[in-house]
Amino acid sequence: MSFCFMCAGTKGKVFAAPSEVVVLTPANFDKVVKDPTKDVLVEFYAPWCGHCKSLAPVWDKAAAAFKSEKDVVVAKVDADAHKDLGERFGVSGYPTLKFFPKTNKDGEDYDGGRDVNAIVEFLNKKAGTSRTASGALSNDAGILSAFDEVLTEFLSAKPEDRSGILAKGEETVATLEGKAAGYGKVYLKALKSMIEKGEGYAKKEAERLARILSGSVNPSKVDEFTVKKNILSSIADKQ
Repeated sequence: MSFCFMCAGTKGKVFAAPSEVVVLTPANFDKVVKDPTKDVLVEFYAPWCGHCKSLAPVWDKAAAAFKSEKDVVVAKVDADAHKDLGERFGVSGYPTLKFFPKTNKDGEDYDGGRDVNAIVEFLNKKAGTSRTASGALSNDAGILSAFDEVLTEFLSAKPEDRSGILAKGEETVATLEGKAAGYGKVYLKALKSMIEKGEGYAKKEAERLARILSGSVNPSKVDEFTVKKNILSSIADKQ
């Protein structure tokens, strides 16, 4: 007699994590894909397609990696059931992967690898994100090349002259937008703390945050702490 774990009582149940992949249909396709605030990667698939079935768990993992990125969407549409959508974008085989960046809603072909790392790397490059395949932020998240000049000038200045350089940092932050503007404010706060607390502040605080992150952290704080740790570590490395 066969036994189905999914049909068993609470003890025997196997619960699958909900997928972060957005399911598209003619009813919501344009609303999701044409949203100018979103970078959207879409899989056009057919339920009977073997390659599509193989890609499904990879697609789920890629979507999960970007679940904290409000501007990035990993989606799929059954182009066999909704042939008009497939024809609209020239889909002739399955799976076909199309990327719809904020700036081009006509769509671009995705010709990269079909493994999680390749898909995550592609989206990071296109969307300006810094995710790993596990969904964590990478060590370069938050690092701004736009702040290099200010940072170099600040670190080479005498302690008594550093306050004046902060004004230049504030001007730099004023030119930034979105997440970069937030990262810039972290830089400024770090430099102000260095003036108040001394040369060793960046290294000590980066190490403190690293210890916190190695333990149990509220998920809502992980990204914030990681960005701060990365920025402070980069400053300490330049000292």
